[in-house]
Amino acid sequence: MKQLIFFCIFMMILMSCKNAAIKKEEEKADPDKVQVLYFHTKKRCITCNAIEQLTKEVVDSLDNDKIVMRIIDISENEKLADKYEVTWSSLIIDKDGTIKNLTDTGFSYARTNPDQFKVALTEALQNMLD
Repeated sequence: MKQLIFFCIFMMILMSCKNAAIKKEEEKADPDKVQVLYFHTKKRCITCNAIEQLTKEVVDSLDNDKIVMRIIDISENEKLADKYEVTWSSLIIDKDGTIKNLTDTGFSYARTNPDQFKVALTEALQNMLD
């Protein structure tokens, strides 16, 4: 019985630490930075994986310290998903509340025309940086 009580207390402490870490991460958003937010669910299709991979490639190629990419599992950060009103795989660019949703572009081109997707994402990021 004592072990069960200890375990319950331990789990409550662990969960409160995790929630504090998530909240702290949300508060860190720098208004001068462009956030590239890729939301995903636990089960992911080939297109979802392609969107993530190509987005990483574009962000890395731009090599700009004002661009921050975050990969977010919706089930682990529901509050942030609610903020952006996403419920499934989504690609959002946010600069201090100015939001560009590139989800449709990602699903339209990531697998069938990756170069077009990269061009669209690069243009969107450069527009946010200007």
